[in-house]
Amino acid sequence: MALSDPVIVVLLCVAAYLAGSVLFALPICHLWGLPDPRSQGSGNPGATNVYRTGGWLPALITLALDAAKGWLPVWFAHSAGLSALLQAIVALCAVTGHMIPAFYRFKGGKGVATALGAGLALAPVTTLAMAALWALVLWRWKISALASVIAIISGPAINALIEPEHLPLFGLLAILIVVRHRNNLIRMAQGREIGL
Repeated sequence: MALSDPVIVVLLCVAAYLAGSVLFALPICHLWGLPDPRSQGSGNPGATNVYRTGGWLPALITLALDAAKGWLPVWFAHSAGLSALLQAIVALCAVTGHMIPAFYRFKGGKGVATALGAGLALAPVTTLAMAALWALVLWRWKISALASVIAIISGPAINALIEPEHLPLFGLLAILIVVRHRNNLIRMAQGREIGL
């Protein structure tokens, strides 16, 4: 069977979605004896809410694992010789899995960390530039959602200048992640968004 066989693409997409569907914040909080992260802040099962109750160590582990489930399927897609477009589709499947997880009644997170991992595999320079912008905004305003939205909105422009072959992916990720942050944006407009 050729590596470009559609069966390989389908299998990788399914595997990416299922990997994305594992919300690592939940087992990490269980191991640390922390409250369910979905009961904190915005209710997002991600590293920020883990940080709010458990500090940096479990939050960083959550971030690393959520990023890895985005990076690994794309790495497999690249290793299988898939085109940049097909690798991007695999990346979107992983991010979608985190947002609409099969294992948690399709109620997931924002997808930022998983997009980070997928982006590092596909377009590392763009992704590192976005991560630096995220860190700068977070340092200045201490609001994770604001940092995420600004970084992801900047993605297509940065990508167009540096690694334009992945521009459609970064455009779609920007739309998906901004939509997932709609409640955060409303709270920011009302001055009610919770900082770190």
